[in-house]
Amino acid sequence: MAERRRFAYSSTALLLAAAVLALPVAGLGLLLARPALDVRWQHQPSHFWLVLGAAGLSAVLAYGTGSAALRRGDPRVLFVSLAFLASAGFLALHALATPGVLLPTPNAGFVLATPVGIALGSLAASASGIEPADPVRWVRWGRRLRLLLVALMVLWAVLSLSRAWPLHEASVPERADGVLAVLAVPAFALYALAAGRYAVLWWRRRSLMLLSVLAAWVLLGEAMLAVLFARDWALSWWEWHVLLLAAYAAVAVGARLQWHEERYADLYSGQTAAGHRDMSVLFADLQGFTAYSEAHEPEEVATMLNTYFAVTVPQVARRFGGDVDRIIGDAIMVTFNRRGDQPDHARRAAAAGLALQAAASRVARDRPGWPRFRVGVNTGPVTVGLLGTEGGRTHTVVGDTVNVASRIEGTAPVGAVAIGPGTLAALPGARTEQLGAIVLKGRSEPVEVHRLIDLTDRADEPAS
Repeated sequence: MAERRRFAYSSTALLLAAAVLALPVAGLGLLLARPALDVRWQHQPSHFWLVLGAAGLSAVLAYGTGSAALRRGDPRVLFVSLAFLASAGFLALHALATPGVLLPTPNAGFVLATPVGIALGSLAASASGIEPADPVRWVRWGRRLRLLLVALMVLWAVLSLSRAWPLHEASVPERADGVLAVLAVPAFALYALAAGRYAVLWWRRRSLMLLSVLAAWVLLGEAMLAVLFARDWALSWWEWHVLLLAAYAAVAVGARLQWHEERYADLYSGQTAAGHRDMSVLFADLQGFTAYSEAHEPEEVATMLNTYFAVTVPQVARRFGGDVDRIIGDAIMVTFNRRGDQPDHARRAAAAGLALQAAASRVARDRPGWPRFRVGVNTGPVTVGLLGTEGGRTHTVVGDTVNVASRIEGTAPVGAVAIGPGTLAALPGARTEQLGAIVLKGRSEPVEVHRLIDLTDRADEPAS
């Protein structure tokens, strides 16, 4: 019964959203059917600020989604970011087409910028709805496409400003005849395809963020539809400009209502939201931290921790490409191969552990009363994904590999790096010292632990 009620509620919500999103099409149809209502209003300042505002909002979304995508290695959010980036850059160019801003009269380059940008965005929007089999490759392609897109926008701006061929024509109507129609029709189809894919995703996850992006694709598709029929500077022409702003506002509002941690998490692809992969996990904490804290003022404890972290965190994060999962008091947890793009993750983690201890030793050399780090590293299969719910979500890794890494760290000698059997197997040629089979709390079988002395097989240091 509960499942039936939820199905009815979801169906009603989807139908209500569809009815609201259909209103712009109904309004456009009314304006076209009653030309007397489609009054002309030519106001250059309003055009400039409307388009520039939409460009600015789209740019903010492109930055936010792009940062989240690269932080988590998520292809879907990265392609959503590309859709917003294409819109932002070309909309800004279109705003500059307003006579008197940069040029006395607009030219083809500036006038065509909006439909070109929205059309390019439709390609990325449609691709974002696909669940890729190889997310790492898609992220790699997405990075390259982003560079290509930025280069294209810069080139478009240069050609438009210099009135160079083929963007030199001075008289270009802002309605879809010729090249605009060629852009508008496939773009409308691609946004419709993207909206359909996101409707399926929303049906599975029932997320506000997914519904916001779905609404954006529908509104952008309707904007391209309006481009086909709108009359210059008439209400129908203003409508598609307003639809662009509404599309980005829908996502901005949706993002604003999400908890700030993992704001775009509901868009993550399956491998990001709940994936499985081999990873290496590093734990480090300070032996004697509790006693030190008891004997010193909180300000002194904070100074000690910040001094240590200032030299150790860059070693594991920037130098060896680890992801700092969390810092709790004196303890730090770092993961390697979180995005599936570090096949040498065991070597990275082991080298990071040695570098952390070397950096911490230099700090402790002149501070004999400070506690010292212990480090444990373990390698094996984990589940990486989202934990928690609204107001307390985090993207982390869980599994026996993580638990064992934490237990190994607790057995490591002070100032040393202890590694588990999975890490040792991935480090041929490494110089180690056997610490013996250690019974770890919570495990039925003992684990063979080694102290890592040196990575004597000195391959090139991995790039971060």
